[in-house]
Amino acid sequence: MLDARTSGAHEGAEARGAEPAAQRRPTKRAVLIVLHQEHSNPGHVGQWFRCNGYALDIRKPRFGDKLPATLSEHCGAVIFGGPMSANDKDAFIAEETAWIGVALRERRPLLGICLGAQMLANHLGGRVGFDRDAAVEVGYYPLRTTKAAGALGPFPEHVYQWHREGCELSAGACLLATSDGPFPNQAFAYGAAVGVQFHPEITHAQIYRWTRSPGRLNMPGARPRQEHIVGHITHGPPVRAWLDRFLANWLAPGRVEPAHASARASGKS
Repeated sequence: MLDARTSGAHEGAEARGAEPAAQRRPTKRAVLIVLHQEHSNPGHVGQWFRCNGYALDIRKPRFGDKLPATLSEHCGAVIFGGPMSANDKDAFIAEETAWIGVALRERRPLLGICLGAQMLANHLGGRVGFDRDAAVEVGYYPLRTTKAAGALGPFPEHVYQWHREGCELSAGACLLATSDGPFPNQAFAYGAAVGVQFHPEITHAQIYRWTRSPGRLNMPGARPRQEHIVGHITHGPPVRAWLDRFLANWLAPGRVEPAHASARASGKS
């Protein structure tokens, strides 16, 4: 389902001011975008695809949209985050988690962001759960690139987090980025699939909206609201520069997959 209306939808002054001059008419296969809230948008990730000639095929299984039986008509797929857990028993969680097998079997580029990464981990048999001390990561936190990252690295030194759960590294997956916090598995690869625990899509407007309610900001380990805003001024530009390189490498034909990740790239059905 190609939602043509979303191709011109921008968020806030940050997006409206930057995108019209750079946006191109779609000339390439669409990217499948999976969102989990009624008014979610793909932020800087969506902007990158639009600016580089890709249409956005936005689907929301939570609200009844069906996922494609094959990715043969898409350049790849991105599964975004959401307030729910990858362990929830909702039908759309089970549907999306099982559907990941389509991308893995076809060896198509798949990117899971936060919840999407945790769904990927669950699909591969890794456990998703809370920190034993109930710590969270909410705000900007340091990140370290591993030697295995290869062409997909180096990752940014600080990234934006918004999660209470983390995931185990499943058998056959390759750790690309880590941290000293409660959730060390920050980015991993499995064949052509990559999961990142953090939010590279985050925009200035999204940070203001997400931090409007004090709920998660009062949890153990969360950064104060002002640190989110100031941190984005400092760390946002390097993350966007990384995202530009990362998405180009992630989509590159014949990309060399990390050795450990390619061993079991067929995935589970």
